[in-house]
Amino acid sequence: MKKLSVKTVVAIGIGAALFFVLGKIAIPSPVPNTNISLQYAIQTVFATLFGPIAGLLIGFIGHTLIDATSYGPWWSWIIASAFVGLVVGLVTMKLDINEGIDTKKIVQFNVAQIVAHLLAWGLVAPCLDIAIYKEPIEKLFAQGLMAGTANIVTTGIVGTLLLVAYAKTVVKKGSLNKEN
Repeated sequence: MKKLSVKTVVAIGIGAALFFVLGKIAIPSPVPNTNISLQYAIQTVFATLFGPIAGLLIGFIGHTLIDATSYGPWWSWIIASAFVGLVVGLVTMKLDINEGIDTKKIVQFNVAQIVAHLLAWGLVAPCLDIAIYKEPIEKLFAQGLMAGTANIVTTGIVGTLLLVAYAKTVVKKGSLNKEN
């Protein structure tokens, strides 16, 4: 297994902390125990910049901290959050945002996050809720639909804006000239 760089480890720590803070600032949705918040925008951007392991750990650590400081760990959704970071990181790992961003990269990022959220909240979380907690199916799919939709929209808007802003701050290779 490839060793994680110091930069990636630091990104995991910062990403998990941001995931936690943003997860605690939530707007209640019409579906019980389901909120609208921005933590997945941060997670998917970090997964795009630092890879699938960073994305997975940011979701796992961040969501575990949110649950541990609220009502106790809800493992099915913690695993689904980790899954989102893993999938986005895997699909976007070749985008190289450090070399700039264009429409094609934005579309790839958004396709990755949409697929990850659909699978996480439409399949992973509900199936694990049934297997682990014996939750009623109707409730689970209502929660999954709400969570997935909210996360796709917030990640699509905020995540895209963050990636574009980040790409504008990066100095491109070969763009600096030595002064005489």
